Amino acid sequence: MRAQRIFYDKTALADGSVVEMSIWKLPLPSTEPPLGLKYRLFFGRDGKRLVGYDNERGKGDHKHLGEVKKAYRLVSVEKLIADFLADVEQSRGVRHD
Repeated sequence: MRAQRIFYDKTALADGSVVEMSIWKLPLPSTEPPLGLKYRLFFGRDGKRLVGYDNERGKGDHKHLGEVKKAYRLVSVEKLIADFLADVEQSRGVRHD
């Protein structure tokens, strides 16, 4: 059985940037990745990644903020998406006063 995509969304923003999110449920339970999920969340412009979250085999859960790679702790799909979108807004300079 193959991985099943459980969530997908792609949005082109007015400034030419793109937000794309893909999350898959793996067919067999696994300790890597946690929760049995594989994901790739991308925000970028002109082919350049500005914010990215993913969990490549052997590298674990992590995020990319510009050129910086940081560990990320996956708790739930909802928190993953919320954390990613918050980093996208910060990268875009969106303020919530």
